[in-house]
Amino acid sequence: MGQLYAVTPFSMLDYPGEMSCIAWFAGCNMRCVYCHNPDIVTGKGQLTEESLYAFLNARTGRLGAVVFSGGEPTLCADLPVIMRKVKEMGFKVKLDTNGSRPEVLRYLLAEGLLDYVAMDYKAPLDKVESLIGATKLWPLFHESLALLVEAARSGRPAFEVRTTFHADLLSDDDLNSMIADLDAAGFAGTYYIQNIASTGDKTIGGIEAPIRELNRENLTQPKGFKLGFRNFKEPPQKG
Repeated sequence: MGQLYAVTPFSMLDYPGEMSCIAWFAGCNMRCVYCHNPDIVTGKGQLTEESLYAFLNARTGRLGAVVFSGGEPTLCADLPVIMRKVKEMGFKVKLDTNGSRPEVLRYLLAEGLLDYVAMDYKAPLDKVESLIGATKLWPLFHESLALLVEAARSGRPAFEVRTTFHADLLSDDDLNSMIADLDAAGFAGTYYIQNIASTGDKTIGGIEAPIRELNRENLTQPKGFKLGFRNFKEPPQKG
């Protein structure tokens, strides 16, 4: 698992403030029912590392960053080597991760290979098994969270937490539980709640579109961090 699957040439959304490309890595140790990348999660690598380097050489001066996503890129044994090469080429590096491999994250942090990390907070503990099928990975996620919180105190890497939200699978109270957990962990960045991108056969679990919607007024305001929302309709203005 975890080999290079595809490259998205340009993105203005995936690395804040930078034009980036996305390197997708096949394979994942979770099976999130709402996952909209089933081909990547269950697929195999189709590209060589050299093809990525050749692509980046041709984009020098046009791209500022490379996003390592998936699947779960930390499953790739060569990830540190690839990241180091990418940084030597002059690009910033962002990692999208589910946080299940803290030993890899610890090494990447120690080697200074990460400029930005986006880590998924999948669900509160009582819903982890039904939504991602991997309760055993819960404590590893928390270990990764502690690592990133500590690293962020020194200012590097930039760090966000995000939750993919399906209003019929996660309740507003579930989000409040995760908000409280992040506050207790000392998180001080932005927690993004992201509305699901796909439904039906485009997802691993074949989930239906949600019937209800998120009520932001039900959410507890964090003490130490900010809330952000992605892929939602903007709520009507009051007054």
